[in-house]
Amino acid sequence: MGILNYPNGYKQKNNLLKKTSTTNFGKRGMNFEEAINQSNAYYLTHNMCVIHKKPTPIQIVKVDYPKRSMAKISEAYFKQASTTDYNGVYKGKYLDFEAKETRQKTSFPFRNFHKHQLLHMEQALTHGGIVFTLLFFSSLNRVFYYPAENLLQQVHTANRKSLKLSKIEQEGIEITVKIAPTIPYLEAVDQFLQQHNSLI
Repeated sequence: MGILNYPNGYKQKNNLLKKTSTTNFGKRGMNFEEAINQSNAYYLTHNMCVIHKKPTPIQIVKVDYPKRSMAKISEAYFKQASTTDYNGVYKGKYLDFEAKETRQKTSFPFRNFHKHQLLHMEQALTHGGIVFTLLFFSSLNRVFYYPAENLLQQVHTANRKSLKLSKIEQEGIEITVKIAPTIPYLEAVDQFLQQHNSLI
């Protein structure tokens, strides 16, 4: 197995892909990212939208060749991502969103959002994109659609290190987990568009 080096110098052995905790999404043991990817696959199959996860950029630094016809990556670094996790098109609108998870029960830490992600959200909003975050409180098994406009305002103006759950409940849209799609976030997008008629 190879070694994967993170930007801060931390080395992790075992698999190159980072595993995240699983939760009970419809009793199928999916983690949050898998549930979103399954939802995107469902939406694509039913011709509802085209949304894809952007691959995490990796810098390969060492490759072993145990056989002439075979190459094995033995060491690599995660590059710093420059944008958000997901983007695509829905009803002629550009969608761009980030998916975040916390085990906290009363607030969502701002440290979960990187500066480059916030900057990208701001830039995408400037050009008329529908930009948001999907926030998952794993301890509560609750998922929310939260507009990037509100997130940016809170990050820049709130004298806090986290976003209160009560604020998310007030300004966001809770998403009810279903069978298919597992995370029906397009329903929240539709609700958001209806609340902001000028965007339709």
